[in-house]
Amino acid sequence: MTEQEQLEQEKFELERIEKQFAQCGHPVVCEEVHEEEIMLPMEDGISLRTIIYRPELEGQIPVIVVRTCYPNNDYIYRATAREYSRRGFAYIYQYCRGSGGSEGEWEPNVNERADGKCMIDWVCGLPWAGNVGYWGCSYLALTGWLIADIFPEKVKTMYLTHYGTFRHVSAYKDGLFRHDVLTAWAMENAGYPVTADYLESCRFRPHAEVDERLWGKKLEWYRKWVTSTDASDEYWNTGVWGLLKEIPSRVKVPIYMGEGWYDHHLGSAIETYRSLSEEAKKKSKFVIGAWDHNFNVVVKGHQGEHFENDDILRAFDWFYEILMEGKMPEGSIDTYIIGEDKWYQRADYDLENQEEYRLWLGAERSLLAKQGEEGVEEFTFCPENPVSTHGAESLLVTAQEQGSLLQPGPDYREDVISFLSGPLEESITVLGKIRAELDVETDTEDTAFVVKVMEVMENGEAYNVRTGITTLGYRNRSKSRVAYAFDTIVPITIDMWDVAWKFQKGSRIRIDITSSDFPQYAVHSNYAGCWALAAESRDAHQKIHYGKGHISSVVFPKLG
Repeated sequence: MTEQEQLEQEKFELERIEKQFAQCGHPVVCEEVHEEEIMLPMEDGISLRTIIYRPELEGQIPVIVVRTCYPNNDYIYRATAREYSRRGFAYIYQYCRGSGGSEGEWEPNVNERADGKCMIDWVCGLPWAGNVGYWGCSYLALTGWLIADIFPEKVKTMYLTHYGTFRHVSAYKDGLFRHDVLTAWAMENAGYPVTADYLESCRFRPHAEVDERLWGKKLEWYRKWVTSTDASDEYWNTGVWGLLKEIPSRVKVPIYMGEGWYDHHLGSAIETYRSLSEEAKKKSKFVIGAWDHNFNVVVKGHQGEHFENDDILRAFDWFYEILMEGKMPEGSIDTYIIGEDKWYQRADYDLENQEEYRLWLGAERSLLAKQGEEGVEEFTFCPENPVSTHGAESLLVTAQEQGSLLQPGPDYREDVISFLSGPLEESITVLGKIRAELDVETDTEDTAFVVKVMEVMENGEAYNVRTGITTLGYRNRSKSRVAYAFDTIVPITIDMWDVAWKFQKGSRIRIDITSSDFPQYAVHSNYAGCWALAAESRDAHQKIHYGKGHISSVVFPKLG
């Protein structure tokens, strides 16, 4: 980003903050705001830079606490802190160990529980501190989750967005790594400048050596990420990540969990909500909108008046009601339905006895209400020429490809096989996981299959709804790698992330089947074993069997 682009971005963010606070409905009560910076000692003697904003008011003051590792966003924290303080809150934020002027060595995740506990205990011990709330988005939400079960009594609530506590769910899908999220994040947060080309880094083989070979330094934590492919691996079930999965069941305070249908933490966040204690669920909100990681609305084929991506305003209202007014919220799940421009509220995340709508793969690349005659479609998957991600659920740096976007026409590449339905006779509202069930065959010991579901509007424009990927090594939701005998037909299930979407009457449904989705996911080498250790790749000749005697179909969970 150029200096001019940076200045424009800062101006945009500051105007956004000012605008949302102006709409919050809570007046300014104090123009005099005290600003102070201290180096707060941790238990091991390392001191962390801590910035305090406090209104010049008498008595106890409610406090918002934030812990961050992103010094480039300091202007955002300061602007937000001033607006909170002018409305009667203290706002205290701290830079994580080894970042933003804090002492110590930067190592993601591992110090946040001990350092966070030290900070929150200190805040709650301040003589002027009243009720305390914890606020965080993304990594800032992680810092909150890691101490959510050991809060002092003064901490009354958390507002945590775009993060989930089940790390393996965010990192992998059936053995394939989410490059555009985690490789990109690692390069940007390595603790030193990484100047290597991003896409070259993602394609480097063997990938487990990319840190030393292209980035100039060995990063043990990144190597753990890319070589711990199984959900059952010790790395994801001990230490920080093992603890993080256990914490939601111990939480007692009300939590506002904010997510987006196109945020890379969505799957993990859903599992986190499911794991909350029943006590917490009764007074917590789980809100999922048509947003990406930055609360941008990213559904290009749909207009609406109720996107409600005003996260700054939502957070302030949440804290004001609980910390200032002492109100206790009622628990609910609120989901935005794309294509209907409305919110659907329910008491529990999982719906029972949902009807399923199934379309079968048929001849001439059709999608049919009933199975047709047996047939097969074939294509060659070349890992050195992967299908580019365009419209996705799990991106970070290639944000221009995130969301529901206008898609190319059917069969736009030789290795993309498109199946198309007839016009829908009635609208269909989907809520939950769309899945594809396929009978497949290949001539290698392992490979990948991708299915992208689209709505084709009456004008012929196609917009992606959901994409899913699996591998033969982790087929059918296997928690660890299984063998495949090449040139045999096996059933696979491709689970897609949850979505709320209304397919319009008269629209058609299209699915594209291929074997790569890069850089959303690592490109399969077509060799068996850990993806990050493969030193080379080879082509795979893929077959999709359909019709009578085969399961090949796509299944939609309908909202009644």
